[in-house]
Amino acid sequence: MLESDLTLLKKVAAEAGEIALHYFRADPKVWEKSENAGPVTEADLAVNAHFEARLRAARPDYGWLSEETEDDAARLATKRQFIIDPIDGTRAFIQGNENWAMSLAVVENGRPITAVVEMPKKGTTFYAEAGRGAFLNGAPMRVTAANTLGGSTVLTAKFNMEPQFWAAGKPPGFNRQFRSSLAYRLAAVAHGRFDAMLTLRPTWEWDIAAGSLIVEEAGGMAVDRSGQPHLFNHSKPMADGILAGGKIVKKLLPKLA
Repeated sequence: MLESDLTLLKKVAAEAGEIALHYFRADPKVWEKSENAGPVTEADLAVNAHFEARLRAARPDYGWLSEETEDDAARLATKRQFIIDPIDGTRAFIQGNENWAMSLAVVENGRPITAVVEMPKKGTTFYAEAGRGAFLNGAPMRVTAANTLGGSTVLTAKFNMEPQFWAAGKPPGFNRQFRSSLAYRLAAVAHGRFDAMLTLRPTWEWDIAAGSLIVEEAGGMAVDRSGQPHLFNHSKPMADGILAGGKIVKKLLPKLA
C-alpha cells in the first residue's frame, strides 16, 4: 500500500535532518549566490539532493520546485508538485543559530494540501494536511485569539516597519520580534507562540507554501498584501508578501499602503 504524502514527507524530513546536523556548527563551505540572492552552504545542497532523490523516486508524477534546484517549467503541467526549501534560514545555520528549518509542501491546483516544517536542531516537527488540522510533534495547535494590535507580538523584520509600507504610518501597539526562517515564523504563529507574522517584500513560494497551510489548519489565515489567499506553482514562483495569524491579521491589512 502506498504511504501517504504526509508520512513520506515526515520520514524524508527526518532523514534530511540528520544530514543537515552533520554540517551544523562544523564550518560548512559557504558560497554567495548570484544577483545578491544570499548564501548557500554545502548543507543546503546535500539536503536538497536527498530530498530530490527520495521524493521524486517516490512520486515521479509530481512536479518539483526547490530553492536549490534549477527550475523546470515541466512542473507547470503536473497535477501535484513538491515545493521545497531544503534549509530556510541559511544565515542562521551559518551562524550556528538553531532557528533554521526545512520546509516541504505538496501542492494541488495551486493550494498546499500537505505540509511539514522540520526543525532538526530543536527536535520539532510541525505538520498539517488540508482539512485535518495542524500539529507539533503530534499535539494539535491553534493560533492565538488576539483581536487587537495593542500588546500583541508580531514576527517581522525591521525593514517591514518602514513608513512606505503603511498608509497611515507604522501601526502602533504591537511588539516586534524576529526569527530568521520564514517557515519557522509561520509555524510558530500556528503554534500560538506569537500572534502574527508578516513580510511585505516579494516572497519565494518555497519559503511559505508549507507554513501557510499549517497556519490555516491551526485556525488562522495566511494571505498576501492585498488580503488574498496565496496560490502556488506559478511560472515565476514568487508571492506578494505574506501576513499570517489569527484575527489580528484583519487589523493589519487595512493599514497597509
